[in-house]
Amino acid sequence: MSTRHEFQAEVSQVLRLVIHSLYSNKEIFLRELVSNASDALDRRRFLAIGQPELLGDGEKLRIRLIPDPAAGTLTIWDNGVGMDEEELKRSLGTVAWSGSREFLERMKGASEGQDLPKLIGQFGVGFYSAYLVAGRVTVTSRKAGSERAFRWDSTGEDGYTIEPAERESVGTSVVLHLRDDQREYLEPLRLRNLVRRYSDYIPYPIELVKEPSATDADIVNRASALWHRQPKEVTREEYVEFYKHLTHDFEEPLAYRHFHIEGTTMFSGLVFVPKRAPFDLFDPEPRHGVRLHVRRVLVMENAPELVPRWLRFVRGVIDSEDLPLNVSRELLQDSRLVKIIQKQIVHQTLDLLAEIARDRPADYETFFRTFGAVLKEGFHFDPEHKNQLARLCRFQSAARGAPIGLDEYVRAMPEGQPAIYYLTAASQKLAASSPHLERVRASGYDVLLLSDAVDPFVMERLTEYEGKPFISVTSPDLRLPAAAPETPPADKTPLFQRFERVLKERVAEVKASTRLTDSPACLVVAEGALAPHIERLLRASGRDVPASRRILELNLEHPLVRHVTELEAREPGSERVAEWIELLYDQALLSEGSPLEDPGAFAKRLSKVLTAAAEHQLGSTASGEGHSGEGDR
Repeated sequence: MSTRHEFQAEVSQVLRLVIHSLYSNKEIFLRELVSNASDALDRRRFLAIGQPELLGDGEKLRIRLIPDPAAGTLTIWDNGVGMDEEELKRSLGTVAWSGSREFLERMKGASEGQDLPKLIGQFGVGFYSAYLVAGRVTVTSRKAGSERAFRWDSTGEDGYTIEPAERESVGTSVVLHLRDDQREYLEPLRLRNLVRRYSDYIPYPIELVKEPSATDADIVNRASALWHRQPKEVTREEYVEFYKHLTHDFEEPLAYRHFHIEGTTMFSGLVFVPKRAPFDLFDPEPRHGVRLHVRRVLVMENAPELVPRWLRFVRGVIDSEDLPLNVSRELLQDSRLVKIIQKQIVHQTLDLLAEIARDRPADYETFFRTFGAVLKEGFHFDPEHKNQLARLCRFQSAARGAPIGLDEYVRAMPEGQPAIYYLTAASQKLAASSPHLERVRASGYDVLLLSDAVDPFVMERLTEYEGKPFISVTSPDLRLPAAAPETPPADKTPLFQRFERVLKERVAEVKASTRLTDSPACLVVAEGALAPHIERLLRASGRDVPASRRILELNLEHPLVRHVTELEAREPGSERVAEWIELLYDQALLSEGSPLEDPGAFAKRLSKVLTAAAEHQLGSTASGEGHSGEGDR
C-alpha cells in the first residue's frame, strides 16, 4: 500500500530553481543521473571491502540505459548500493542533509540571477534535473543486504508516494516518463552521443539496451578511470566534465594538473583549482580533501589528510597502488606514504598556480581575490613553503591602487629604497586613508596595504624578500631618508607632559612624529605588540587578550597641534586644552578604524569645540563688518 508524503519546503524551491534557472541545457539531466548511479556503484564496492557478502561472486557492476519508445520512458538502471524506504524519503524528499537548506538560507533575499544557478549545483540536487525532461519520475530501489524493495513516485509538484515494490537485484532504477517534446532522448544515437560527451570517464560500463526486454546491450563508454590515462590522451572537455561530475560545480575549473608518480610509491593524481569559493570556505571546520582511491576502488570521498588546510580549495582524486584497501583515518594520519602523497599534491598545486600567474595573469588575479587569504595561511602552517608562497602572493599597492606581486614591487623600487614597506589594517579603505602612509609616500616609496585577517601572521614569517627587509609603516622605529630629524630631542616639552597626564593609562608615550605630513596625530603599535584590529579579532573569538598601550605621535607642524601648544602656554592646565587633547586622541583612533572608548563624550566635546569656533568666527565677522561700516561713514 502506498503512502503519500509532502515535499520538504526547500525541495519546492530547489525544483523551481532547477527547472527555471539551473539548467539552460536540458541534456545535462543524463550526466547527473549517470553520475548518481556511478556514486551508488562506488558505495557498494566500498562497503563490500568490509562485507564481501554485499557483492556477489562474479556480479558485474554496471549502469544500463533502457529507452522504451512505446511507453515513452527512459530508465537509468544500476546495481549499486540501493536505498531503503527511509533513504528514499531522506534523499529524494528532503534536501537538508545535502547542505542545500543552509545554502538556501544563506541566499535568502538574494536575486535569482547569474550567481544562484551556478552555485546551487554544488549541493547535491542533480536528481531533480530529471524534471527538465520528465513529467513524472519513478524510482525503484533495493538496498544491498536487503530483500525488500520500494518505489518512489512523483510529478515533482506537491509531493510523492512510496510503496513496496519488486526488484530482482540490488540497486536502483530511475524511470523518466518523458514529456512529448522531449522524446528525442529515446533515440539510441542521441543517448550514445551524450554518454560519450559527458560520462565517457565513468569507470563502470554504461550499457545501452537496444530493446526494453533485450538482455544484450552495447557498452557506450570507455569505462576507464580518466586519471589513469595519459594526459595527452584526455581532452580538455573530458577534464571539464570530470570536474563537474566530481564537484557538482556548474562552472569549469580555473585550471587542472594531471600527474603520475612512480618510484618508492606509485599513485596517480588529478587536482583542480575552482573558479568559485565553496560556501563553507571560511567555516571553522570546512569540508575539504580529495577523493582517495586504492587500486581504482573508492575508499574515501574526502581525505583531508592528503591536502593541507591552506589548500582546502583544491579538488581532485588520488589513486594509490600502495595503500591498503581498508585504510582508516588513523592510518592516514600516521602513514609515511600519505606524507609523500601530500607533499606531491602541494608541489603540483603550487607549480600549477605559478603557471597560471605567469601565463594567465588576469585569471590569477581572479584566483587570488577568491582564495588568496586561504593560500596565505600556508606561511603559518607550513613555513617551509614561504619562498614559493611569497612569489604567489599579491598585495594591494597604495601607489597603483591595484594588486601587485613582490617581484613587481621590487622592480619598481626607486634607487636607494632600503625596505619593502607595508601597512596592516582592518580594511583596504582604512589602510588607503591611514595617516601612517603620509611621509613614506612623500618619500616616493610605495606601500603594500594588507587587510586580510591572516596578514599579521604572514608578516611574522615573511621578514625579507630578495634581500629587502619588510618594515611596517606603523613601526615605532620607522626611519625615512626624507623625514626631518625628530624634534624635540630628549627632554619632554610641557605639551607632551600635559598629553600624558590627560591620557594617563591609555598611551605608553607621547612623542613628535617623523611619519606625518598632513594629519595632526596617529597611534603607533609598540614593538612586539598586536595591531588593534587583531586584538579585537582575537577577543571576538573568545581569547583573553589584554589591551596594549600605544605610542601617540604628534605632528608638531600641524595647525591644530600648534594651536594646542599655544593654548597650553597661555592657559596651563586649563580644561580647554584637555578637551583638545581628548579630541586629537579620538581622531587618531577614528583614522585607524578603532572604536571610540566613549562616543557620547566625543560627540559632546566636538559639539562644544565647533560651537566655540562658530561663535568666534561669527564674532570676528560682525566686528569686521562694523569696522568697515564705520570706515564707510
